[in-house]
Amino acid sequence: MAVLKRCDWSYSGNDPLYIKYHDEEWGVPLHQERKLFEFLVLEGAQAGLSWLTVLKKRENYKQALDGFNIKKIAGYDEEKIRELMGNPGIIRNRLKLDSVILNAKCFLRIQEEFGSFDNYIWDFVPDRNPIKNRWESVSKIPSRTNESDAISNDLHKRGLKFTGSTICYAYMQAIGMVNDHITRCFRYSQL
Repeated sequence: MAVLKRCDWSYSGNDPLYIKYHDEEWGVPLHQERKLFEFLVLEGAQAGLSWLTVLKKRENYKQALDGFNIKKIAGYDEEKIRELMGNPGIIRNRLKLDSVILNAKCFLRIQEEFGSFDNYIWDFVPDRNPIKNRWESVSKIPSRTNESDAISNDLHKRGLKFTGSTICYAYMQAIGMVNDHITRCFRYSQL
């Protein structure tokens, strides 16, 4: 039986959760509004931390944030923030938690303006199709691109926080706007 070749990063700590995320989610084009918001939240939470740390807390975030219900989150008040700050299952950073609520409000405004966040975000890639790179090594993958700069700038103008260019590029990778699986990875040709 042949051993599947994966992107090197997926073996970090040989964590089955990380490998599953790599094999089943990373780089798969997403168009569902709630999932697009979920990854916006999770990528923002990652700032300064490892993705594996956030991934391990993902289910806790889902429970704490009402299944990533955007309208509910947009209505969170100070009492809910205190509840979230006391939840050891999520990253308890006040600025990051405040940004989740702010970003939910901005997300809803973008949905209203463009019909959906999906319509908005996918307009940043040519023909609304994933960019398929040809990296032979993880070390060649950039941390930001012209597209992620454009997304970041536009999101900032719209009031969103924790959406710098590096976070936006990780977001693009996560939601499949860009295929950055290395060429020898089995997922590269599948996407």
